[in-house]
Amino acid sequence: MVPLNDNNPTQRTAYVTYGLIILNVLVFFKELSLSSEELSQFFQYYAIVPKQLTAGFSGVDFYHPIPEWMTLFTSQFLHAGFLHIAGNMLFLWIFGNNVEDKLGHVKYLIFYLTCGVLAGLSQWYFAPYSEVPSLGASGAIAGVMGAYILRFPQAQVLTLIPLGIFITTIRIPAVFFLGFWFLQQAIYGFASLNVQTNVGMEGGGVAYWAHAGGFVFGFILGPLLGLLDDKNR
Repeated sequence: MVPLNDNNPTQRTAYVTYGLIILNVLVFFKELSLSSEELSQFFQYYAIVPKQLTAGFSGVDFYHPIPEWMTLFTSQFLHAGFLHIAGNMLFLWIFGNNVEDKLGHVKYLIFYLTCGVLAGLSQWYFAPYSEVPSLGASGAIAGVMGAYILRFPQAQVLTLIPLGIFITTIRIPAVFFLGFWFLQQAIYGFASLNVQTNVGMEGGGVAYWAHAGGFVFGFILGPLLGLLDDKNR
């Protein structure tokens, strides 16, 4: 996938987006250096464990390296495998640079982290007593995608389409590409409320409510931070 929306030669270098990608990759390398037991403990400390977060909000101290509420931030830089981080960083690279250009570096960083926190809280709200760690940059990136669809509704996303043994490309309007993605997350999120399968964080799968929540909050927060105001440039 490649966005084909903005060939502005004055576009600012996306320092924050590139920095976030580098930081995520460095943390992933740290994860790779850990044994299975160490990695499990690492996730218990720095990922969102809803049951622990619920207890933390009630004043319970688990004597972890950081307070439980801080996992709303640290969890955004953890990933569960190569495909997880590769997919997230691809989407961040595709959509992040243009949103950063419109918001400016500082506002964009605030926007990104805030979307990640609100996405984590969205998933926590629907499973406050789950013991399954929730982690990844997906919620924050979903916020970026929510802002992107609002600011660049006419953008074209060049997408690879497999046709058997052949692969072709097609240009899909961002509003349809991202709109379908959001609808998919919302449907799976509702399904995970009543179905005991691997759908949803409780089943050890994907945190769909974090994705959907991040997208909605990105759509809302973007304009509040000046996404639609070209004076930010």
